[in-house]
Amino acid sequence: MNTMAGSSPEVIGIAAVARNGVIGAGGDIPWRIREDLARFKALTTGHVLIMGRKTYDSIGRPLPGRTTVVVTRDPDWNADGVIVAHDVESAFALAYALEPTKIFVAGGGEIYAAAWPRLGVLEITEVDLEPPGDVGFPPIEHAQWQERSRVSAEGYAFVQYVRRSA
Repeated sequence: MNTMAGSSPEVIGIAAVARNGVIGAGGDIPWRIREDLARFKALTTGHVLIMGRKTYDSIGRPLPGRTTVVVTRDPDWNADGVIVAHDVESAFALAYALEPTKIFVAGGGEIYAAAWPRLGVLEITEVDLEPPGDVGFPPIEHAQWQERSRVSAEGYAFVQYVRRSA
């Protein structure tokens, strides 16, 4: 895809979010939902992922079939198989330069907040729990986001939101 031709990639936030907004606790996800992990893989494979260093560290490796841009403030940090950016703006510039069809923002909390204005779609797994945690997802305001689809299962739902037009 040639982004210079006027078409730009879809920018999508992807997260599993508890009822209380928690997405992380102590550097990990406070639940395990196999179907959520499979959905994450299915949606993101073949595309660009932007994530923070703490999220990357919790995964521990580049995810196969995806280009990963890791945002870190540490000028000396690097990892094999990933592209390093030192702020979210640089991460998006590097991602756009790859001319992808989709860019997924995959966490953590600070990265979602910084990328929020760019997101046009949210792919959310709503987790039916209220665990303690130290990382949260920005509130999905219904004045700003419209639910496009919902698939419910025992203990969670896959929900897609699209940003409402201004």
